Amino acid sequence: MLERLGVSHLTGTAIGAAVVLFLFATGHKEDLVIGVITGLAYSLIALGLVLIYKSSGIFNFAQAEFGSVAVFVLYLLRQNDMPYVPAALLALIAAVVLGLVVERAVVRPLFDAPRVTLLVATAGVALLSIGVTFWLNDAQGRTVDPAIHGNQALRLFDIIISWQRVLIVVVVLVIGATLALFFRRTTLGLAVLASSQEPTATELVGISVKRLSTLVWGLAALLGGLAGVLVGPFEPFGPGGMTLKLLIPGFTAAVIGGMGSLQGAVLGGMIVGVGQSLGASGGLLPESVPGGGAVITFVLLAAILAIRPQGLLGRTT
Repeated sequence: MLERLGVSHLTGTAIGAAVVLFLFATGHKEDLVIGVITGLAYSLIALGLVLIYKSSGIFNFAQAEFGSVAVFVLYLLRQNDMPYVPAALLALIAAVVLGLVVERAVVRPLFDAPRVTLLVATAGVALLSIGVTFWLNDAQGRTVDPAIHGNQALRLFDIIISWQRVLIVVVVLVIGATLALFFRRTTLGLAVLASSQEPTATELVGISVKRLSTLVWGLAALLGGLAGVLVGPFEPFGPGGMTLKLLIPGFTAAVIGGMGSLQGAVLGGMIVGVGQSLGASGGLLPESVPGGGAVITFVLLAAILAIRPQGLLGRTT
């Protein structure tokens, strides 16, 4: 099993290296760099989706709304001249509180219900969140300033990358490494994995599955809030803005990478980001094709699942 997994990873690495070399050789290095960074933002949503799926088997359609709430709170606090760092921290706290409320008020009462019931419930939470922010904010687009100001941070292959994009890369790398260590090296992380695979046995050894669910939903909400705060400055946002911009790419990234794999969520995010960048710029499709990025995303999803239905780094059951 381990040998087969290693061969799969080596094959994936070889294919990825070949794609990178091809894009450089054909003059699409800007699409590659910007696409990878955009994909890392998608991976924050994908990581939250994978966390909840690993712990309870639920597809959380409200994941991106944690980001919508966070960026909306950040906007309100910045409008009242609060310094950026405390405003961002309070925005993330608001997202986590929302996640905990959703878990306690919606997920916990339906804990033993069929998974499809919980899926519909999370979709209802997303619609409710959109309605509330529409009521408070109306449909007008708002803008929020970036965490780090400056015209450029560095030049990578003659491409200017803003400080905000560099921050996205740093945050995702730190979050990814922290989650990997959490699930592999800590008792609590192992308990979460155990609860997803054998909930009855986990309860029998004295570990509360419902409390672990609360922890996971809080972590997922934090990831969604980070996505909103980091992506919000790039363009105006409105009610449900993060759901429109991030949920479908994030969900696609999670499925491509394998719904049970945190590493796959990051890899899938980068694949989706590069594919969208190439599709939008005319690198793979004529610029006259509307929604080129969405077309490429669908083609990538269909092609990868046709070859590996469990996703690139997912495991067969």
